Amino acid sequence: MEKKMIRLQKAIANKGISSRRAAETLIKEGKVKVNGTLVTTMGYLVNEDDLIEVEGLKEKEKKEKVAYLFYKPEKVMTTVHDDRNRKTVLDYFQNEPYRLFPAGRLDYLTIGALIITNDGELSHLLTHPSSHLEKTYEVKVRGTLSKDDIYQLENGILLEDGLTSPAKVKIIQNKEHSIFYLTIYEGRNRQIRRMCEAIHHPVLSLKRISIAFLTLDGLKVGSYRKLSQDEIELLKKNCIEKKKTNIIPNYKKKLK
Repeated sequence: MEKKMIRLQKAIANKGISSRRAAETLIKEGKVKVNGTLVTTMGYLVNEDDLIEVEGLKEKEKKEKVAYLFYKPEKVMTTVHDDRNRKTVLDYFQNEPYRLFPAGRLDYLTIGALIITNDGELSHLLTHPSSHLEKTYEVKVRGTLSKDDIYQLENGILLEDGLTSPAKVKIIQNKEHSIFYLTIYEGRNRQIRRMCEAIHHPVLSLKRISIAFLTLDGLKVGSYRKLSQDEIELLKKNCIEKKKTNIIPNYKKKLK
């Protein structure tokens, strides 16, 4: 039987070495060999019998695919390494026997829920723009939100990289410093901070409190828990279903 061929970057991700995007960078930088031969061509095809070597690390057998829900603290980088020697999320996982990487990002000052994994497929699904997996944040901003502010947050704000998709707002406190839950279905760079800046309510603090059905319940800042295989499969299923249906809530509430 002819063996199934897959792209090299996907094979690297499947082996738990890095995310697919990070694998593309490793290939371009000349850090990947296949059967002893350096490969720098994007889209190079391999099969399950090929020996892949990344920066001197040979990965022949697939490792156990794992994922953790991490409560990221403030002033921690969501990267594998930091060239300025700042603390990264992986500094909290030094006792785990896996080559882990973050699936998605939280900026330096944002705290909350983050998936850490060695599962390239899961990472790809979680971070792909078409997945539309819902993520809810607790947002504290300066000033009182008007009905028009809420309408804009829920129905789209024009940023430099385009109009934001519909979101959901639940007001907790609307005073001099307002607090609300904001659920979004996309993941642009610093999106919530930019949305709030656009309506002249700068963010004072930001915490991601949930990713789909996963919440921070039972976790303290800087702690994590291992996800069950059922939870991992359900996350993947949710991403695939969202991608197929491409359904994002459409609020378009009328101002009163």
